[in-house]
Amino acid sequence: MPVSPDSPPLAKLSSGPTPAPAGVPMAQRLEALSAWRSGLDAALALFSRAMSEHELLDPPDATVLSALRERLASDKLVLAFVAEFSRGKSELINALFFADTGRRVLPATPGRTTMCPVELRFDAGVPPRLSLLPIETRAQGFSLGELRVRDAAWHHLQLDPKDPAALSRSLAAVTRTQWVGVEHARALGLWSDTQPEDNPPQREDGKVEVPAWRHALINYPHPLLQRGLVVVDTPGLNAIGAEPELTLGLLPTAHAIVFVLAADAGVTRSDLSIWKEHLSQAALERFVVLNKIDTLADPLATAAEVSAQVERQRDQTARTLGVPLQRVFAVSARDALAARVEGNVPALAASRLAPLEQALAGQLLPRQTDLLLQAAQGVVQQLRQGAARRLADRRRQHAEQLLELRGLRGKSGGKLRMLAARIDIEMADFERCSGHLTALRTVQQKQLRDLMARLSSDALALEVKAMQSAAGAKFLGLGAKSAFEALFTRLRAVLEHVELQGEEMRQMFDGSFRRMNSEFGFAFVLGPPPGLANYRQDLALIESSYGRYFSLGQAWRMGTPGFADQFRRLLLSKLRVVFENASSDIELWSKGASAQVEAQLRERRRGFARRREALDRVQSASGDLEARITEVQRTDEQLNSLQLRLEALAERALQAAHALAPAARRDAA
Repeated sequence: MPVSPDSPPLAKLSSGPTPAPAGVPMAQRLEALSAWRSGLDAALALFSRAMSEHELLDPPDATVLSALRERLASDKLVLAFVAEFSRGKSELINALFFADTGRRVLPATPGRTTMCPVELRFDAGVPPRLSLLPIETRAQGFSLGELRVRDAAWHHLQLDPKDPAALSRSLAAVTRTQWVGVEHARALGLWSDTQPEDNPPQREDGKVEVPAWRHALINYPHPLLQRGLVVVDTPGLNAIGAEPELTLGLLPTAHAIVFVLAADAGVTRSDLSIWKEHLSQAALERFVVLNKIDTLADPLATAAEVSAQVERQRDQTARTLGVPLQRVFAVSARDALAARVEGNVPALAASRLAPLEQALAGQLLPRQTDLLLQAAQGVVQQLRQGAARRLADRRRQHAEQLLELRGLRGKSGGKLRMLAARIDIEMADFERCSGHLTALRTVQQKQLRDLMARLSSDALALEVKAMQSAAGAKFLGLGAKSAFEALFTRLRAVLEHVELQGEEMRQMFDGSFRRMNSEFGFAFVLGPPPGLANYRQDLALIESSYGRYFSLGQAWRMGTPGFADQFRRLLLSKLRVVFENASSDIELWSKGASAQVEAQLRERRRGFARRREALDRVQSASGDLEARITEVQRTDEQLNSLQLRLEALAERALQAAHALAPAARRDAA
């Protein structure tokens, strides 16, 4: 595939993982976070292996544990850089994360360099490569999410980390454009008759310049990317051709947004429009950067006067955007990159990059750590309590058996037969509970099926289709906004109904468990059903994020080719995640309640079998009684040792979970 021959030079990049560069807070924090996740995963692996070896890990607990370990292995930190054209986003990314490579990783020359959204990430299962999605896919009606898994839809260029010249030529492909007719541009959603001021300029032959690519994915084994960082570099969001999924999908899910302005211009009308339309939600973590402070240098002004001008720009920017002053940073990305490449410490300090790095590391990473920490604590405690209950039940049964065996000393054969008959009666009496448990499971499955149906993708798709019908096929009718609001009213009602049904299931389980515990000596414990408050908050965020496209200032976007269809697809996709997660939580809770029933029934049957087997052996050989008593005592001692070992492993996992907390919060303090 042809690429631009006049790309900017790129330095030799490292061929593999290297230590985080000294003095780079974000790199150090990411390295610490990666090491912490690895240590916690190793501790969880030891704990779970010990439980599995002794049949103490039931399927629901195993599912929860697997999900946590997968999250520890794949959790990403997504930083999205947003700005209008020529604000220096790519250079800032180079200075922040890739200066240790020696030169620029991303093309960053004057003019419109980044023509499509670019994601830098690392996936060990994919070779180093640049994947480019042709702009023509916009006319096919497929969302970016659908095309991500269709490898054949992308153009792939293999990247060789050891060949900087070839790497430079390959990455320059993200700047490639093509000239097409107006009709073609209109079909791609890159030309608007209602917003002519944002259209690209026409050449003398009537053709217009459009991006060659819709999206770019760079899979590269850079140390920071290997530690879980994902960097999203965006083109201008206000252009007609802005990829809808940037604002509908990528930006709302980023952990933080870095909004880049030009220090000499401050907040322009176009910048303010981007901020208000796409970045004004309070739910987003936002950092504002006034880049290119080097352009404010004035040979006729003193350094103090220039610094005062920079501070005035910071203050004006903070007031205009309505953000705290401490979230506005004035930097020179170009000078910072050059200083780092040259090892010039005074120049790096003069670039004022360090405060931005400290803020990203100190305010962003601790939040991500806290979320993982809370999840790890919850899972470890859940496993710990489940194992303790099962071991306590086993030890109780061994204690009962030991009392029986000791009571057999000096007993006649007739006494042994009477005791065996009594065990048979107890077993028959115990089996009476099977009918009740069968009825309980039948009701439980019926209720669970009803809950799953209400939260299913099919039910959700019908709701979104009903909204589309009420709003009009293109979402441009007067009733579009009210139809959208009605959809979320119905969805909130679904979650409220599901919560009520979950409480009914809890009451049913609770009554049955108390009866079983009382009549048959079980140790069933029932936790509360999962609360859905977080999912209602997620719905509110989605409603706020997507609802702004029904405002007067944004309604025109619904008329651009393919936008309304992508809006519906992405809205359904976001809602599906919320409802699937809620459904998964309820299903796991329900299965966890029934799994402990099955586990304790199984243990109880094994206990009866062991007691009967012991009597049979004693009856057949009188010398076996003392041997059997010794065997039961030894087994109980082993169970006690196992319990102590599992407690130690659980404590080790919790200690591993807390290991990073002080370091992660150091910068925040």
